[in-house]
Order: sequence, then C-alpha cells, then structure tokens
Amino acid sequence: LQLHHSGHYCCGGRVSTEVSQWRVSKTVTVTVPPSGVSLSVQPPGAQVALRDSLVLRCTVAVGTGPLSFSWHRKGSGALLGTGPHLELRHAGDNDSGQYRCRVSNGDSVAESDPLSVTVL
Repeated sequence: LQLHHSGHYCCGGRVSTEVSQWRVSKTVTVTVPPSGVSLSVQPPGAQVALRDSLVLRCTVAVGTGPLSFSWHRKGSGALLGTGPHLELRHAGDNDSGQYRCRVSNGDSVAESDPLSVTVL
C-alpha cells in the first residue's frame, strides 16, 4: 500500500435481470497507516539547562487520514501532549528521560524510537 492508494473506492457492474441495471457498491475509504515516525529536537543534542525550554517535534514520513499525536516519557504514565510538537518550558530535573511520539490515523498506530533528553 502506498500513499497514492489512499482515497474512496467503490465498484459497479451490470446486474443481469429481465432489464439490465447498473448497480454501484457502497463506498469504502482506504487510508495508509502512519509509518516512519521520527523525532527532532531544538536545541540540538537534546540537552537543556535547568529552567530553559526544549522543543520536540514529531514527523511522519507516510500516512493518510486525520493523524493524532500523543507524547510519552518512559516511566511516566501521564499523557504529555497531543500535538505534533511538545515544548518543555522551564525544564526541571523530572523532565530528563526517554521521550516517544505515537501517531494514529484511527486504524493503526506507529511509534518513534525513543529520544533521550537530559536536563543539566
């Protein structure tokens, strides 16, 4: 399945009865699952001084449909954010750790590799 295959599909054909009729199926929507999820960080190196800000960005190489994002840190069950980027404002000691981004199109989920953030 490739990106250009996404869209709405139906089929049609003649139904053989006494009078031939053209019939069309219900429409189905095909979406391409998200893949190639990667993280980038500003400032580079994923190190931030105590009380400074750091921004993580989540990028999806392939995927169609409305995409939703969720941010997670290893060891924390809390949802940290729901957009394509996560800003750690006034970073504290508890913000150090491994971060991941999960992307869903409603049918499937893809996850980034972890990115280690260090608060100095």
